[in-house]
Amino acid sequence: MAQDYDAPRRNETDELGEDSLEELKARRAEAQSSSVDVDETDFNEALELPGADLSNEELTVRVLPKQEDEFTCSRCFLVHHRSRLAATRNGQPVCRDCAA
Repeated sequence: MAQDYDAPRRNETDELGEDSLEELKARRAEAQSSSVDVDETDFNEALELPGADLSNEELTVRVLPKQEDEFTCSRCFLVHHRSRLAATRNGQPVCRDCAA
């Protein structure tokens, strides 16, 4: 059988576009009726992830004070190296990210 390669191809999305409004409403009703109504509070209480109980854990992080060659940006309040200093506005240092 000869095939016309110049003819437009048809796929599922093309067929869906030709469905009647009633068929689309019926499909929507079927899809909604199969969903299960779950109360979020019940779901959250029953959900327990493995290793999620961190109540007995302590966070141990070594915090270093701001060094001589660092500054705190007056806009984002992050500590940056002096090489990231873009400008000083109103006497306050501003990093390159905030100045852009």
